[in-house]
This record gives sequence, C-alpha cells and structure tokens, in this order.
Amino acid sequence: MFWFLIILEIIVSVLLVVAILMQSSKGGGLAGTFGGGQVGMMFGVRRTADFLTRATQILAIIFGALALLINIAFLPRVGSSGESVIQGQGSTQQQGTAPQLPPSQAPIQTPTGGK
Repeated sequence: MFWFLIILEIIVSVLLVVAILMQSSKGGGLAGTFGGGQVGMMFGVRRTADFLTRATQILAIIFGALALLINIAFLPRVGSSGESVIQGQGSTQQQGTAPQLPPSQAPIQTPTGGK
C-alpha cells in the first residue's frame, strides 16, 4: 500500500508539473511547444485556460492530501517522550557503558644473536 501511494504521488506530481507548464503565461509557456494552440482551437481559448486552471487546482489538492496521508499513516512515529531522534541517540550513549578499546598488542620481541 505504501509503494502504491508513493507511485501515485509521483504520477500526480508529474501531471501537476505538466499542467502548470501548459498554462499560457506572458512568455507563452510551453503551451505552444506541446500543441497547446491546437487544444485552444478545439476547446476555445477561454475554456482551455479554465480547464488547465481547474486541473492544476485538483492535482495540487490530491498531491497535498497524498503527502499528508503518507506522512501520517506510514512513516514511523517518534517515541511518546517527545524527544527527537538525535536527542534519543545522545541519551543512550551517555547511559551506556564506555566503549571498550581493543587490547593493545605488545611488540613482538625477536631473539637476538647475543648472550
């Protein structure tokens, strides 16, 4: 379920970007590049602008709702103490025992040719 919602969120975000870029701006936007002029001829210029504005609003609402749903329902919660994860790690280190250092190795003495 989690991955389904993540994939749906990605699809909605791509559609939202396309809907925003298709809208005509002062510079013309990408509406002309992707055939926005032909859509304007089919629906009429005013109806196309209304459709793209409404689609942007709906996709933005869906995007926000999915983001909240994923965050609230699927992401792990911090403990009930209200501490952040970093604060929780700091307190466990202080309460734990001191880290054990590996035993130092004495230098190996080689026999010399003397007495």
